[in-house]
Amino acid sequence: MAIVIQPYRQEHESAVQEFNRRLQASSGDPDLVFSQSASPRWLPPSQDKPVWNEFFVAVDGSAVRGTYALKQELLFIRGSGLQRVACYHHPLSEGIVDRAFASVGVLLARDALVRQPYLYALGMGGVDRPIAKMLKALSFSLTSIPFYFRVVHPAKFLRQMHALRQERWRAILMDATAVTGVGWLGIKSFQSLTSLRGRTPSFNSEEVGEFSDWADELWSHGKDLVSLAAVRDGNTLQILHKADLASVKSLRISSNGQAIGWAIVGERRKDAKFGQMRVGSIVDCWASSTHTGSVVKAATRALEASGVDLIVTNQSHHMWCTAFEKFGFLRGPSNFVFATSRKLTELLQPLEENQKAFHITRADGDGLPANF
Repeated sequence: MAIVIQPYRQEHESAVQEFNRRLQASSGDPDLVFSQSASPRWLPPSQDKPVWNEFFVAVDGSAVRGTYALKQELLFIRGSGLQRVACYHHPLSEGIVDRAFASVGVLLARDALVRQPYLYALGMGGVDRPIAKMLKALSFSLTSIPFYFRVVHPAKFLRQMHALRQERWRAILMDATAVTGVGWLGIKSFQSLTSLRGRTPSFNSEEVGEFSDWADELWSHGKDLVSLAAVRDGNTLQILHKADLASVKSLRISSNGQAIGWAIVGERRKDAKFGQMRVGSIVDCWASSTHTGSVVKAATRALEASGVDLIVTNQSHHMWCTAFEKFGFLRGPSNFVFATSRKLTELLQPLEENQKAFHITRADGDGLPANF
């Protein structure tokens, strides 16, 4: 029987649960799981909202062999204005564990392109991962989004940064610099000296429970500085960033009573590559060109005050990259990839020039962790 891809309905839920069990049992990976509910918990479809999720399943008789989600949203694109696009996320195929279904992954992506030709994907674990290679074969353009980090507690970083300790000689060296204090001194000195370039005027930072008109003004004034950005007006931000998510905080940064920017910060879930460190993330940020430094400093201070050991962020816009570098953030290897379909890439020409002004962060795409 031919595999048919159709919207995920309640009648498919039991088959999706069986699909999840097969993937997890064969792979041993607890993260290989799709939503057990046909109704999205994060961004459910709504006629009066600008952004929503849709789920799809690849049905093979009574079995489900694949799944994916589309996050329907608006992008601001320089020269084109607002464009309805979709983020292709959480694609899962039984081909991951059974070669008999190796073609399902391509079927899912092709189906998504038919439903929304202006399609993108984000994350994927790097350009060398299977999904990134598949999308490239389907004429997607791939862009790596820079990764930045700032060490808060150097001794713990040197002992717990497992991603850097894979080779024995490097682990021994990191332990030695932690014990002697040389590592602490070197990291702190570099970050302190670099931060001198990031001096900013005085500002106030406060945690807020909602975005409103003040965010609309910032979006209106700032969007002309970017070549591409998901809409970040007050209404959209309020939908995307719920105040009841305890691990994430929304910060309003102001000067003389006037909002000059905002940031979304939070603590990442545990990841083996970070060992036992508490890792903070500057998930998203927005400001005019003259206030990026203040926003970076406010977000960094908020995370340091929360007790994290390391702060990370992904930023694509050259203006924000410069602001983070001036405040002592180091650039590391990135596995965060932005892939755009052929139709969407056509709107982004000249691509090489416009890439520098993309505004893409960890808040984009499928958004915050554990949305399912």
